[in-house]
Amino acid sequence: MKERSLIASVLALAVLMPASGHAAGADYFKGKTMKIVIPYGPGGTYDKYGQTFAAHFGKHVPGNPSVIVQHMPGAGGVKAMNWAYNVMPKDGLNLIVPLDNSVVNQLMRPDKMRYDARKFHWVGASNQTNIVMAIRSDTGVRTWKDMRGKNLIASSSGQDTSYIGCNLANGLLGANIKVVSGYKGSSTAMFAIEQGETQMATYNWLAWGSKVPHWFTGDKPFARPILQIGFWRDPDVSKDVPMLSDLVTSKEDKAVAAFIGSLGALGRGLALPPGSSADMVKTLSASYDAMNADDAFAATLKKRKLRLIPSKGEDIQKIVLDAINNATPTVVARASKMIYGK
Repeated sequence: MKERSLIASVLALAVLMPASGHAAGADYFKGKTMKIVIPYGPGGTYDKYGQTFAAHFGKHVPGNPSVIVQHMPGAGGVKAMNWAYNVMPKDGLNLIVPLDNSVVNQLMRPDKMRYDARKFHWVGASNQTNIVMAIRSDTGVRTWKDMRGKNLIASSSGQDTSYIGCNLANGLLGANIKVVSGYKGSSTAMFAIEQGETQMATYNWLAWGSKVPHWFTGDKPFARPILQIGFWRDPDVSKDVPMLSDLVTSKEDKAVAAFIGSLGALGRGLALPPGSSADMVKTLSASYDAMNADDAFAATLKKRKLRLIPSKGEDIQKIVLDAINNATPTVVARASKMIYGK
């Protein structure tokens, strides 16, 4: 009888607990500390969004836990992504601000990536932003067509979005851009343009708009945006700046443009590691949606010169799944040859 009673008690407890062993209610989160991992050092847009999430997210999570950030720079953000996928605790108390180039990295640099972006649980995002090619006005380049026939020099911090975007323009639009890598982040790459070391770069519009918005104002702007890469037009970029996907005509080139376009759609948000319970994902996704709808959160973003373009986790999850599942080996190989020369 005692054995039957014990078995019944264990079964009843199993029914009440989710698969991960962590309940996702107020009792679980109350008095706890959540951690948000940022894949870069302080100062960039990942950090600014991550710090803003830390200030507001806990207010909307049941039990109102405190939230802190942990910077984990290295290998262009890949160190943090690999760690989150393979090591991060699956307790709902640990999240990451995922890389916007998660999909591109996974498919074109598989030897370095120790993760599958499809298996992260995307909680939500608060911004999407296209990568935008900008160039000094004194180059004489006013539109993307003016790049043809000119020898141009771009700056990048490694195999980042500037490296990707500039080499893609070489392959798809007939540009002749030499990319100088090794700058320590987008800020120093932009400073190189200002100092005359380089002439251009390709970073997301959020970075341009928050760091050097004065470059693009007045009758004689210091620099001009000439091309944007993404799924849809960025609302803050001039309507006369064309989408790469609209400029290419062949089916093969459009497939490459769409593949690289996933960079902008992932934006800045939060994700849980693989293996997190469905109950935890549901709870924290609802909490994230509530944060996105909070006027105080929007006000803090505005104060920090950050945009709010909200997306639900399930929508981001679909974008990731579609981007990876639709990127055939032929498309990936074609993009890789253009960008990395292999």
